[in-house]
Amino acid sequence: MARILLGVSGGIAAYKAVELVRLATGAGHSVRVIQTPASLEFVGRATFEGVTGAPVLVEEFEADPARGAFPGDPAPDHDPMSHLELVARADVFVVAPASANTLAKLAGGLADNLLTSAALANVAPFVLVPAMNSRMYEHPATRANLELLRSRGARVVEPGRGRLASKGEWGVGRLAEPAEILGVIEEVLSGGQYTPRSLDGLRVLVTAGGTREPIDSVRFIGNRSSGRMGLALAEEAARRGADVTLVAANVTIPAPAGVNEVAVETTAELDAAVRERFPGADVLIMAAAPADFRPADPAAAKLEREGHERLTLEFEPTGDIVAGVAAARRPDQTVVGFAAEHGEGAVERGRTKLARKGLDAVVVNDISRRDIGFDSGENEVTIVSADGEWEVGRRPKVEVAAAVLDEVERLRTKAVAPTTVEPEQ
Repeated sequence: MARILLGVSGGIAAYKAVELVRLATGAGHSVRVIQTPASLEFVGRATFEGVTGAPVLVEEFEADPARGAFPGDPAPDHDPMSHLELVARADVFVVAPASANTLAKLAGGLADNLLTSAALANVAPFVLVPAMNSRMYEHPATRANLELLRSRGARVVEPGRGRLASKGEWGVGRLAEPAEILGVIEEVLSGGQYTPRSLDGLRVLVTAGGTREPIDSVRFIGNRSSGRMGLALAEEAARRGADVTLVAANVTIPAPAGVNEVAVETTAELDAAVRERFPGADVLIMAAAPADFRPADPAAAKLEREGHERLTLEFEPTGDIVAGVAAARRPDQTVVGFAAEHGEGAVERGRTKLARKGLDAVVVNDISRRDIGFDSGENEVTIVSADGEWEVGRRPKVEVAAAVLDEVERLRTKAVAPTTVEPEQ
């Protein structure tokens, strides 16, 4: 794998650089980070040191405990100049986010901090990922600087369009999504040649979020699912090369880059969307939390408080979406369900659902714990399949998603593995 030197300049998008490092190290790359002093106002060096396992440098003349070595490499037997040694060892130099100020310095050939000094000494492929307010990005000076840097061989990952850091502002200037940036880095590292990924050509259908069942024209019955787990699964599948469709039930978090999103609200709408798209999918990961029951007779208008001392609702069961599609699937399709279980015996109940619903795997999480699962960025699950169980300890949902996709790959590899036939004696 490659040695990636990451320069982080000042800007609110610096927090996304942490996720880029996580994805890069998860893909097996070795990462060192240089920060500008301004970037420390947004993300501290300890954060990057934690995810890279290597010292982070800010000042040009501070000592580097690793003496320019990347994680996994032996350190030199002398104490070299950091801005020279790091770029000499790097396979690619990436600046993300690249602020307007840093772009101007790079275009002008300035070397007034460690990042710009390293850039001036760099001979490795150079990737720039701009992020700034739309007015700054669209200013003629910034556009000219980017064109000049392109003419010198830099690869520019264009920013996205959407909500910006300043309250109420919308436009171009958002840092590209970390998975997209890593894809460009790996393309550059391969010399522009296509690099196969583990889920290339696979069509993955992911559901996320929680359904809402109307009581009247205003009120509904819902649950606390935020959709974070499903979005993490969709992003990880896309990063591995899959063609991903995300069916999102009442999810307010933006869908990952490169993912086709279908918005739904009720369990019936979720069911219809899944059934329509499942025949064209190779994998279904049912991470959404659909309602098990819904009001039997929702009111067409708003129910008024006046005249009601008590309101009684009658509920009817909804259909079991994942069991329904699993029963009609082709042999080459893989179906993974989620089981939100409460307290002791969760895994045993998950295994029962695995068999009853005809699934290839079920991801069991204990919803009795308030510190994981719903409304949390972390989860702790047990992945249950016909041939075993795999405990995934508490960790960020993006890492849980990677574990689930690892299991999907294992199941599919196992399904197509050749059978050994003993010769007749």
